[in-house]
Amino acid sequence: MIVYEYPFNERIRTLLRLEDLHEKFVFFLHQESPLQHHVALSTIFEMLEVAGRADLKSDLLQELERQKQILLAYQSNPNVEAEMLNAILSEVDRASAALSASQGRTGQNIRENEWLMSIRGRTIIPGGACEFDLPSYYAWQKRTAEQRFTDISNWFAPLEPLFDAVGIVMRLLRESGHPVKINAEGGSYQQMLQGKIYQMLRLVIDEEMGAIPEISANKYMLWVRFTSQDGDMKPKPFEGEVPFELALCGF
Repeated sequence: MIVYEYPFNERIRTLLRLEDLHEKFVFFLHQESPLQHHVALSTIFEMLEVAGRADLKSDLLQELERQKQILLAYQSNPNVEAEMLNAILSEVDRASAALSASQGRTGQNIRENEWLMSIRGRTIIPGGACEFDLPSYYAWQKRTAEQRFTDISNWFAPLEPLFDAVGIVMRLLRESGHPVKINAEGGSYQQMLQGKIYQMLRLVIDEEMGAIPEISANKYMLWVRFTSQDGDMKPKPFEGEVPFELALCGF
């Protein structure tokens, strides 16, 4: 099964991009080749670009506090698993405290490191991080995998609270959706949303169908049009019925 996610607003679009970058970063960080660690470091630079919004940290703190109040309201519900609820509340509290304690602008430690900034400036240029451009970086890449891992982990450490908060907010958002099985007739599906506010949708489809959803939505209507690809990867309308699961997620 393939899961497609579509953000309904710019804030969730930013969080999804940060999630994607973090997943990429973690994968390449735990590899051993200097080339793979180069990708991990370059991904940190991409994170700084996406997380550069001054209000991102405050937005996350506000959302964590809002989710905490919602969860606290469930404590008096006898149908709620108390141990699981308390574990989630503790996780929210830890993430909020760590994010509040982080000082300065996101990634300030990297922006103040002239050596890292010189690498960032060269990586923007195609092929700009060659050994003759950055001999000191080339020498660093010749260190052991363990040394490079430690260095990159230390550079990323001040960003960790931000990504912990992103992970919790997105997990709670995903869990708010209730999957519904749908059949799209003629490769297309429309649904009126009647002004109800959602933040994201999740669409799950069997990869063997070969159907690719193209999604557009606003607060009034959701439209999914399925396409397929030919040998040249050109999209064409998918003909026939498409069974899928749809979950609309909103706090």
